Amino acid sequence: MQPASPSLLTSRPANLAASLLLASLWSVFALGHISAWQRSADWTYLVFVAAESLGALLFLLRTTPVAVSSHAGDWLAGMGGTFGVFLFAPTEWGLLPQARLLVVAGCLLQIAGLLSLNRSFGLVAARRSIKTGGMYRLVRHPLYASYLLGFTGYALANSSWRNLAVACGVMLLLVLRLLREEHLLRQDAGYRAYMRQVPYRLLPLIF
Repeated sequence: MQPASPSLLTSRPANLAASLLLASLWSVFALGHISAWQRSADWTYLVFVAAESLGALLFLLRTTPVAVSSHAGDWLAGMGGTFGVFLFAPTEWGLLPQARLLVVAGCLLQIAGLLSLNRSFGLVAARRSIKTGGMYRLVRHPLYASYLLGFTGYALANSSWRNLAVACGVMLLLVLRLLREEHLLRQDAGYRAYMRQVPYRLLPLIF
């Protein structure tokens, strides 16, 4: 497959703008959750911040892809799926406070997935080095699986219409992003072989 043609979306200024947006949103997100931890002594807020901060750091340190999509929809899904989490806000009430355990489980899986992916993490559908070790031996997109788990737990433990909307919107964008990524990646023979080896995207025996 030939590298994608240069465009405004894949230009250096666009990547710089995305990085600045990420840094700004992360700052507000981190300060809000650290303040919530100080008020409530709920350490899950710190775990959530740590996991999302690792993702932000790897995005900034990501490698240059062999090919990257220049499709506007892919960038919309990528930016929404990556930056949308920073719109979550702590609340004083939760429909299911025990769902904080889901947040912790999701964050631990997320950290494991990010460490497996390392600098191959990216914002939009792109072809970088194929990761098949670690959690990628179980499902093809363990990072997205961890997001679904953690975001669901967060919305249940910090219940508000805002958090519910953010969780649903981000998860929808993540699924779209996943499908678009695989559309690009399956053009690589190595990835097609990996798909045969690991048939499930998010949940073993289900999807």
